Amino acid sequence: MSSQALPETFRLRAGNFNLLVLRLLDPRPDAVLPALGDQFRRAPGFLRFAPIVIGLADLEAAPEEVDFRGLVAGLRALEIVPVGTTGGSPQMRQAAIAAGLPPLRAVGGRDSETEVAAPGAAPADPAAAAPMPAPAPPPVAAGPQFQGSGRNAMLVSEPVRSGQRIYAEGADLIVTATVNPGAEVIADGNIHVYGALRGRAIAGAQNDSEARIFAMNFDPELIAIAGYYAVREGLGGAPIGRPVQVRLEGEEMRFGPLG
Repeated sequence: MSSQALPETFRLRAGNFNLLVLRLLDPRPDAVLPALGDQFRRAPGFLRFAPIVIGLADLEAAPEEVDFRGLVAGLRALEIVPVGTTGGSPQMRQAAIAAGLPPLRAVGGRDSETEVAAPGAAPADPAAAAPMPAPAPPPVAAGPQFQGSGRNAMLVSEPVRSGQRIYAEGADLIVTATVNPGAEVIADGNIHVYGALRGRAIAGAQNDSEARIFAMNFDPELIAIAGYYAVREGLGGAPIGRPVQVRLEGEEMRFGPLG
């Protein structure tokens, strides 16, 4: 028998990921899924094939009252990928495991209790923002960087096309052209768009609540700052088509003129 070592075929490494948590308030899939689908359709493609954790901490139902298999099937039909659960009683977690949803724990061993809301939900106050986790840095187009006032900045001088995603890690992002519908620009700092902002803009991606979004022509599909977001239908009295700056005040987005 040959003593030659077999070639290495895989490696295991620990990872740390930002995952959206869907905190169930109703145990019935036929109540949750239609509402969820309606909200997500307001932000097309925003959560397509996104991994999602099901939060059980707010459920008061008995474990046998939760149709986890139906919930999993319904989420997959919406092109959302349930990967596990967080919170809940041991009996509830066991019921979820039987449906293929293992319990997940946050880094450091604590159950994740981050409160989130479904995308697209229009808050009672049109300027209010709904919380979501900061997005994980995606594979993105690169651009030149320069030193600004206290923070690096990435400069993008070409239009950001539909389906394209630009991420300025640890930096501000400056776009001197248009961000088209279906495009996404993300920055750990501020976002400046000197053309039209018609796609999605996510500033303060690492939970910087002081970050702002500036646009000379404000007409976005979605905006977010430090994990709080609003979709087009929730912008209320924001001056669409005008020069605008967006900032957070507590958990609400404020829209002000530029200049």
